[in-house]
Amino acid sequence: MPSETSPTARALRTLEILQTRPGTTADELGARLGVTERAARRYVEILREAGIPVTSLRGPHGGYRLGRGTRLPPVTFTQTEALGLVMAVLDSHPEADDLVSTALGKVIRALPEDVGRQAATLREHAAAAPDRYAARPDTAVTSELVSAVAARRRVLVTYRGESGSEWVAEVDPWAVVVRYGRWYLLCHSHRAGAVRTYRVDRVLAVEHTGTPFTPPADLDPVVALEEHLGTGWQFSTRVVFDAPLADVAPWIGAQMGRLEAVGAERCVLTGTTRNPAMYAQEWLASVPFAFRVEDGPELREAVAALAARLSAAVEDGPG
Repeated sequence: MPSETSPTARALRTLEILQTRPGTTADELGARLGVTERAARRYVEILREAGIPVTSLRGPHGGYRLGRGTRLPPVTFTQTEALGLVMAVLDSHPEADDLVSTALGKVIRALPEDVGRQAATLREHAAAAPDRYAARPDTAVTSELVSAVAARRRVLVTYRGESGSEWVAEVDPWAVVVRYGRWYLLCHSHRAGAVRTYRVDRVLAVEHTGTPFTPPADLDPVVALEEHLGTGWQFSTRVVFDAPLADVAPWIGAQMGRLEAVGAERCVLTGTTRNPAMYAQEWLASVPFAFRVEDGPELREAVAALAARLSAAVEDGPG
């Protein structure tokens, strides 16, 4: 930093360094600030005097870190980071509620004038079409689930299914995963005795039990979610495609079930669904290959109804 940089600027720079590089030592901090190690320690004390918690640890893995206190420390953004944040909010919350809108406004107002001006302009003039498949969960419920995941404590969730029925499930919350605009709780359900994926927007209440659990050691939440989206539902499905696995696979989402090869020229899709009509109309109908529904009477009925409706649309009318 230039020698004429003010102490205030160096203190803010210290805060930025600790935010982006936790574990920075006094020696490393001094080198980045262009001051002595003793002066670097003084800038850390300035932050502490301002009410910003800064912890220090000795040893090879020590250094300074920002702690968690009652006050949220100032956050610094580069121009690119600020615009990226606004873009992310607009993309995920095209019709932002009051909570999100207020928080985003605070961030924009706290930015330096040149960066804040561009962020405000982007917010004002950019528009995002809402995702009709997205469903925003309750913020308080999501916070409770994330806390349980972090603490590795079992919870009771009150859940409302697609049909409107409600039940309480005792689950080990492994992870909260966001997938294509929807929030899911990946968990082990003691009610079902199996892995389950619950839509967070359908969780009505969360009750902490205090019972600890240990998630699978090799858990990859995203992969596990994809694997289990198509399992555990009410209606079974089995669909055979007259095309090679490699051709069909790009058209099959994990929520549709498991796709496997049957020889070189055919493949089979097996799984379950809670909504046969949606499975037929929105998923199977989009696959550009010939197929047969071999199992699942509910799915067969849904496909037949869809086929009849589409055939009727091209029949010649009277005269």
